[in-house]
Amino acid sequence: MSRVCVIGGGSTYTPELVDGLLRRRAELDLSEVVLVDNDAARLEVLGPLARRMAERTTGTGTGGVDVHWTTDPVEGIRGSSWVVSQIRVGGMAARDRDERLGREFGLIGQETVGVGGMANALRTIPVALDLAAIVAAEAPGATLFNFTNPSGLVTEALCRHTDVPTIGLCNVPWSTKAEVASVFGVTPEAVDLDYVGLNHLSWMRAVTIGGEDRTAEVLAGLRALVGKQVTHDGEPGWSPEAIEVLGAIPNYYLLYYYETEAWLAHQASRPTRAAEVMEIEEALLEQYRDPNLDHKPAELEQRGGAYYSEAAAALMADLASDAGTVHVVNVPNAGAIPGFPDDVVVEVAATINRSGAVPRPTEALRPDVDALMRTIKDVELLCVQAAVEGDEDAALQALLAHPLGPGAHQVRAVWNRMKELNAGWFGRLDD
Repeated sequence: MSRVCVIGGGSTYTPELVDGLLRRRAELDLSEVVLVDNDAARLEVLGPLARRMAERTTGTGTGGVDVHWTTDPVEGIRGSSWVVSQIRVGGMAARDRDERLGREFGLIGQETVGVGGMANALRTIPVALDLAAIVAAEAPGATLFNFTNPSGLVTEALCRHTDVPTIGLCNVPWSTKAEVASVFGVTPEAVDLDYVGLNHLSWMRAVTIGGEDRTAEVLAGLRALVGKQVTHDGEPGWSPEAIEVLGAIPNYYLLYYYETEAWLAHQASRPTRAAEVMEIEEALLEQYRDPNLDHKPAELEQRGGAYYSEAAAALMADLASDAGTVHVVNVPNAGAIPGFPDDVVVEVAATINRSGAVPRPTEALRPDVDALMRTIKDVELLCVQAAVEGDEDAALQALLAHPLGPGAHQVRAVWNRMKELNAGWFGRLDD
């Protein structure tokens, strides 16, 4: 019988995850779900909802799945088989500050890329490492699934500085596969992606369906689609010309790098995404408080993170059942991408079995892709160094090296403002 601990269980994402776990309870031999959060008020909303979902699905007593919640991470993690981290250090208010930080200096304002992503990482890495130490002590042998943003960067820190088996994941690869499957009228399992990159910096270079290469069709369809697609709120999108030169299905987040000027213009007249999400979350929490609600509401899709439950729960179930399936995850490269360092975390297709996620060998990177990936990976490594060692010089170098970072004359000003906005949250960098 297995116990799943969800760190950040007060998240509005939690019903997504619980839904996925309950649907795979047989493969997981699931007996208990424990929600952990430092926000007791959130837990008093999400805990009862998760329990109602479990009781509706599995009943109570023998054969049912018990749901508990606590603000004590040691209590929650102790004895768990699987630990999911979906924390947001500083809450949504900190995300809003991250997004505004970029805008303040005429830069991209976003929570996972650029200066906002760096601020998020420097707050989060110390907390993530502390939680991993609890996993090592209280749940030896447990696998840690990191969904916490910036996912690849936090996973890099966990893999580099702990011995806890860790897999980073994101909903984007899963949703992309599901969308391709829908177009071709097949199941997602029939779709295989040649997927390379880092989290929120990735390219899908080839698409195989049922063993047949359908890449040319997919790219032709994508070029036709983006040529007439209306994006949400007038957001910048891909052009047919961009898809042609990239020669791959690009991760949505690459727009910040490839269409920077358009995004800067767009964000100048729009509220932060954090402000929008806070409104969505308040509406969701109001629904969650309904004592008769015993399922995830459809409105949860507006929160973002579609297919999160599928990505997390399916990965967990396939590990438990030694399935030998392929998932796109964040793990050390280990030779999968030729010429790229073996010890750095990348986002690639990996074979999933009881021993973990084994990255699948793929072709070498195109020179332009290689150049951008190496630059961002160097930035990530500098961020990890800054967070773990309290190395301010490393933080300044990360800002200077980032393609979306400030000019050299602004680096010190951006760093000082970042520290001011995050005073008390930066671990050793606060010393």
